Amino acid sequence: MMLILEEYFKNYPARKKVAEFLFENGLSVKNGKIYLKSAEIPISELSRVIGVNRKIVYHTIEYIEKTPPLKLIFENLQPFPSLVKVAPIMGWEVLELELEKHLYGPALSALIVLLTENKIPIMEIFSKNLSYEEARAYIIIDGTIPVDVFVRLKEIPGFKRLILHTPEKRKENLVCSYCEVRYCPKRVLFEKMTVQ
Repeated sequence: MMLILEEYFKNYPARKKVAEFLFENGLSVKNGKIYLKSAEIPISELSRVIGVNRKIVYHTIEYIEKTPPLKLIFENLQPFPSLVKVAPIMGWEVLELELEKHLYGPALSALIVLLTENKIPIMEIFSKNLSYEEARAYIIIDGTIPVDVFVRLKEIPGFKRLILHTPEKRKENLVCSYCEVRYCPKRVLFEKMTVQ
């Protein structure tokens, strides 16, 4: 998608900034206005948040609506609600995985199979493999992931890095050397497994 925006907005950097913001936030353009689902977004507030003047936002809307491929895309944009930030508050863990681009499909598939075989309840999967950014998958699970499954994640071909967002709140827990997590309830168990 960013290549499409790059092509159509290459001569308009300020408009491109607006279009990228609209796309990244799932804001649609219809009938000369900008919408979040069916709620109209005020142009003045949008221009303030993006850091451009209102005229640039109006020119971007006009340009999108007179360019058929852009109009087709921007008319149909929708925001995607995600539980990623809310999950730890709800007592769920979020596995944020960075994957190799060329092994993205097989790695994601193997990951889902691993979780399913171990009867780990998946609440939500959110994943992106766009050309301009790292391939990532966010998997929200109900509860916490068992240590043996946690250790096997690293064995998946295409796995690069794991960040675990956990409901653990005790400040005395140390940073885990296995993953990038602030408070890791699995740290002690993982260290015991590697010693044996």
